Formats: sequence, C-alpha cells, structure tokens
Amino acid sequence: MISGRAAKSKKSSLDSGYWVFLLPGLVMFLLVIIVPFAATIAVSFTTWNGVQLPKWIGIDNYVNLLSDPYFVASFQNTLILLLAMVVIPTILGLLLAGVLYSYVSRRFGEKTASFFRAGFYLPQVMPVAVAGVVWGWILTPDGALNSILQGVGLGVLAQNWLGNPDIALFSVMGMMVWFQVGFPLVIFFTALQRMDQSIIEAAALDGASGWQTFIHVTIHQIRPEIFVVVLMTTIATFKVFAQVFVLTRGGPGTATYVPSYYTYLNFFQKSQVGLGSAVATIVTVVVLAVAVVFINLQARRDLAEDF
Repeated sequence: MISGRAAKSKKSSLDSGYWVFLLPGLVMFLLVIIVPFAATIAVSFTTWNGVQLPKWIGIDNYVNLLSDPYFVASFQNTLILLLAMVVIPTILGLLLAGVLYSYVSRRFGEKTASFFRAGFYLPQVMPVAVAGVVWGWILTPDGALNSILQGVGLGVLAQNWLGNPDIALFSVMGMMVWFQVGFPLVIFFTALQRMDQSIIEAAALDGASGWQTFIHVTIHQIRPEIFVVVLMTTIATFKVFAQVFVLTRGGPGTATYVPSYYTYLNFFQKSQVGLGSAVATIVTVVVLAVAVVFINLQARRDLAEDF
C-alpha cells in the first residue's frame, strides 16, 4: 500500500515538473499573441492617431466600417481571392501530385519527381518582393506577357494588366495561383506516399480505372491532408498583403483592396489607428471562426466514420 502511494506521489511530482518546460512557450504566447490582440481590441474602440491619447468612442469604428466602401470592397475581393488561394491551387496541387506520384516517379524515377516538386514549391520560399518585381515586369503594358502576345499574333489581347480595374484583381490572382500551388502539391505528394497500397490494388482488381481509383479511393484516403490544405490556404487568403502591396498598392481604385492592406493604410498612412485596429480585429475573428468551423466539421466527420 505504501509503495503504491509512493509510486503515485512520484508520478505526480514528475507530471508537475513538465510545467516548468512549458512556461517559456506560454510566456511567449502571452506576450506575442494574447497581449497584442487584447491591446488591438481595446484600441479598436477608440479614435487614436498613434501619438496623442486615445479617445473612447465605443463601437463607432465598427459601425462606420459597415458603410465604408473600401472595407466592403476589401472583403469582396477576398472572397474572390479564395479561388486563387484555395480552390484552384488545391485542385491543381492534387492533380499534379497525382501525376508526379503515379507517372513521373514510376517512369522517370524519384529524383525527377523530386526535381519537379521542388520547382513547384520554389515560389513558397522566394521573397515576395522579388516575385512581385518579376511579375510586375511581366504584367506591365510593355512587359513580357504583352510582348509574347504580340509576337504570336495575339496583340489584340494585350492589356494594361495591373492598371485596368476590370482585370487587375484577376492579374494578381494569376500570381497567387503560381505562388500557392506548391504548398498543396507537396502536402498531397507526401499523403500519396503514406497511402495503403493494398486498397489501390484491390480497386484495380475489381476493374476500377485509374481515374475511378483516384476519385473514389485516393481522395478518400488523403482527406485529412485535403482538410489541412483547405484550412491553411483559407486562413492565408485573409492575411494576403505582400502580393497586393508590391504589385498594385490596392489599385487601381479599390480593385485589389484586401483587409490586410486596408489595415496597413489606416495604421501607417492615415494615422487612424483605432479604425485600423477594428479592421484587424474583424479579420482575426473571421479567421478564428473559419478555423473553428473547419475543425468541428472534420471532428464530426471523423466521429461519424468511427461509428
């Protein structure tokens, strides 16, 4: 009996010791995440130019944002950007991963597949400023894209890709697809490598075509990775800033405004820190809500499958 109590006491003392190692991370999380977020929420209820004392105005900033055309346009543009940051890269990444895994790696070897995988992922590690300069050179009226169109006899299609408000957002989206597709490709390629091959073989023996196997077996097996990719890219969409800043500065007009860029304008150019904090708070709440919804849906689906 005594030895049991001693063992239990020893186990309890060992468990309590783990908190010591967690403290640095908890302190940093508090200082870097919680405190700034709480301060942002507090400032969002004030009018403040960043120098003088803030003045409490309640929810006026939030009320004003509802009728602010720049804020509304930024969120509308973000919804459109979901195509370039989530939908298209996820589909392309899945298809490219399937081709690299099922065809390239088996016919040309793992090194060739790794070379192409690294090439697609390269934009993810490239500085956005460098990528923006290159794409700006491509999309300017006298840039590479228009020169190619004129060279192949399609000069009638040449445009001011970043200066035309009707197509500026779609031009930025082209860069974002190029920038984003490597992330889902790498995740999906890794997921394909950990699949249960016996199920694939069983589907082939039952007469399923390669496409049927991919749709009904492969996608089902890598569903957790698809969930992660969709969640991460959706969150990244609401945080888009650098691409817009480098290429268009939100223009022409409000054609490429996004919430992060509008927050930057209020903070550093208009000195409307309270309004900028309100925008940042709304974006954070939206991102948290999206994450909670995604995680709950995934948890419910996993629970349903367990039963």
